[in-house]
Amino acid sequence: MTDVNIEVSGDIEVPPASQTNQKFFQFNQLPQAKEWIQERKQNIRPWLQFVQTSNFKLPQSLPRLSRRFTKNIEYFQSNYIFVFLILIAYCLITSPLLLLAVVGSLYVGYQLSKRHAENKKFVVFGRELTLAHQYGIVAACSMPVFYLVGAGAAMFWVLGASFFVISLHACFYNIDAIVEDEFTLLQSV
Repeated sequence: MTDVNIEVSGDIEVPPASQTNQKFFQFNQLPQAKEWIQERKQNIRPWLQFVQTSNFKLPQSLPRLSRRFTKNIEYFQSNYIFVFLILIAYCLITSPLLLLAVVGSLYVGYQLSKRHAENKKFVVFGRELTLAHQYGIVAACSMPVFYLVGAGAAMFWVLGASFFVISLHACFYNIDAIVEDEFTLLQSV
């Protein structure tokens, strides 16, 4: 076996102290989320077109089914996100204890952010906690409560119901009729 010598030299720049103490959540990421939400709102297809029963037809072959599925997912993506959100709201409304637990956790988080905005420090055992640490404590304390009120079952119900409803719509909705109509309109202009 031979010895390998690698020359390692150079200057390492140490970042300033303000960069080493970065926060858990950076607020400069928030505009990207707002832009994404705005884009989803703009891309919502008309709901009457989304639920038009005359466009529900069986696919003629398996390759057409997969092509139809992917086209529908791309075309109705924003509508499917809202279907998911509607199912979440339905689940919260029909489970009052879960709704109470979620509202309670959100309220505590709101109070913490309000307290942070007023520059009030939160000290535990002589040590100041950052806002991210406080949110982490709220989340850790909320987990047993969520478990007791059945949040896991509700979460899996929402995921399963969303997958089922969205898959059914994407498989049986004949997107070709709509896309061809839009294509002919674009050609006539």
